[in-house]
Amino acid sequence: MSNKEKPRVNIVLPVYNEERELMQSVATLVGFLSKHLTDFSWHVTIADNASTDGTLAIAKKIAAAHTGVSFVHLSEKGRGRAVKYVWSRCRDEYVAYMDIDLSTDLQHFPPLLHALERGFDIAIGSRNTKGSRVYGRGLMRNITSKGYIMLIKLFFFVHFTDAQCGFKAVTRRVVNELIPDIVDNEWFFDSELLLVGEKQGLRIYEEPVTWIDNPGSTVRVMRTAIGDLKGLWRLFVTRPWRNKSYARH
Repeated sequence: MSNKEKPRVNIVLPVYNEERELMQSVATLVGFLSKHLTDFSWHVTIADNASTDGTLAIAKKIAAAHTGVSFVHLSEKGRGRAVKYVWSRCRDEYVAYMDIDLSTDLQHFPPLLHALERGFDIAIGSRNTKGSRVYGRGLMRNITSKGYIMLIKLFFFVHFTDAQCGFKAVTRRVVNELIPDIVDNEWFFDSELLLVGEKQGLRIYEEPVTWIDNPGSTVRVMRTAIGDLKGLWRLFVTRPWRNKSYARH
C-alpha cells in the first residue's frame, strides 16, 4: 500500500518552554511512529506556544532534519489554542495531540487511531478506567484529578473517565463540525471537547493507558484547576450542546 492510499494523521505536540525535552521526545516519537505506525501516513507538528527560551530554535532544527516533522509558532500561549490552530489548518483524515513529556506510553497510540477507523469520533487515553496503570503521581495530584472527574460526572452525567490526559485523537469531521464551537484555548480545552462532544452524541473511545508522571512538568496545578472550574461553570450555565446537534449521517 502506498502512502497516498494510507489514512493520514497529524500529531500535534503543543510546547511552551520545553527546550530540555523537545529534541529527545520528538526523536522518541518519530522512532516509534516509523516502526509501529506503518499503516498510516503520519506527520508530526510541533506547535510552539510563545516560548521564551530556545524551544522555537530547536523546533526549527528538528523540522529541518526530519521530513515528517514541521513546526508552527503562535504568539499567544494556550495548549487548546495550539491544538485547534493546527487541527483546523491541516486536511488529514485524523488528527491527534499528545503532551511533549510522553508520559503516556506510546504503545497506546495506534489503538486510538484504529478506534477512529472503527467509527468512533473521539479517542482518548484514560488513567482512570479498568486496565490503566499510573505511576509516580503524588497524592494531592491524584486526589484533585479523581475529584475533578467525579465533579464532571455529578453535574453533567457523562460517561468518559478521564478529561485531562494529554493523549487524544479525533476525526476530520469532529474538527470541522465541533472544534469551531470549543471556546477554551487553554487547559480546559480537553474537558470542553469531551463534554460538548458526548452531549451532542459523539462516540468516545477510551484506551486504558500506562502513564508515568513527569516531575519536571511545567503545568501549574492550581492555576489549571481554577481555569477548569470556571470552564465547568460556564458550560453548566450556557449548556451549548442544546443549541447545536451533532447529527450522525
